[in-house]
Amino acid sequence: MNVNRVVTNKLDTRVLLSTLWIVVMINMLMADILSLYVPGSLSELAEFAGTTPITYLMLGGAIMMEIAIAMIILSRVLPYRVNRWANIITGLLMIVFVIGGGYSYPHYIFIAAVEVMCLSIIMWNAWKWTGDVAPDSHVGSAQVTPSRSIDVTA
Repeated sequence: MNVNRVVTNKLDTRVLLSTLWIVVMINMLMADILSLYVPGSLSELAEFAGTTPITYLMLGGAIMMEIAIAMIILSRVLPYRVNRWANIITGLLMIVFVIGGGYSYPHYIFIAAVEVMCLSIIMWNAWKWTGDVAPDSHVGSAQVTPSRSIDVTA
């Protein structure tokens, strides 16, 4: 009995993008939480701020984090073309934010590298995304194509 099987387990692009945004968000939170425990981090933040009030820097950081949180949902609900460009542009914006607003602590550099890698994967997948899957298709469904007829009545 020779049966050729074509199994399609391609993850829906919307699900992939949304999941990667969750990974980015968790890493952003982890970097900020761990940085709170580094002695002198507040004075380093004040030095980085210069004449800008720290509360404004915190507002900027909060806005950037809310954008990442919004992308978790938007990646699933936006129409294809808007979704694609929103992920590319927001991914690029977040990479600039991660690199430009980071600390030089080893844990932050490591987590920032993971974030940049995930954001790059987001942008790459959004860039190569060719369109929506048909509404009636099912992700992970298997298609079995027999190479010849098999008589099972004998």
